[in-house]
Amino acid sequence: MTQDSGLKTLDSIIRCSWAGSDPLYIKYHDEEWGKPVYDDKTLFEFLILEGAQAGLSWITILRRRENYRKAFAGFEVEKVAAFTEKDVERLMNDEGIIRNRLKVNGAITNARLFIEIQKEFGSFSKYMWNFVPDGKPILNSIEKMSDVPPRTELSDRISKDMKKRGFKFFGTTICYAHMQATGMVNDHLLNCCAR
Repeated sequence: MTQDSGLKTLDSIIRCSWAGSDPLYIKYHDEEWGKPVYDDKTLFEFLILEGAQAGLSWITILRRRENYRKAFAGFEVEKVAAFTEKDVERLMNDEGIIRNRLKVNGAITNARLFIEIQKEFGSFSKYMWNFVPDGKPILNSIEKMSDVPPRTELSDRISKDMKKRGFKFFGTTICYAHMQATGMVNDHLLNCCAR
């Protein structure tokens, strides 16, 4: 079995090869990635985390997830939207997160825009899932990891709309990763245990 077509781990379960052997990655792969999310708080959490991940590996962010939860007020969007310059300085001194001023400011901007979308659509979830045909997860037939696209026409469309609204760090590749993380699209291998 090639790594590309799945990875049989020590527990003899076949998973997507990117899950590797790190217990944190395996737990995330098995319990979260590709599972549909309709809860605005969780969608906001992934918006913050995916933006922080830009240019870095996902495991880098996953290992700091609890630090992000503390630093960003438990991912309470109203609290993050109210962050001031004093909060930005606090975050820039927080060694538990990625200390990139553009990303920190982007997260605060995105929180404010997230609330605007909630007001316009009733929830961020309704806004996002409205892009997906019939509001149901897209189940891709992935036989090997090299078949997983970095972006799609749908992620292009969502990203374009969000950028037009002013969102930061949400290009089409980050958008597609967000779609995978929140189960709008299921890119687990066909033979994966988490499919």
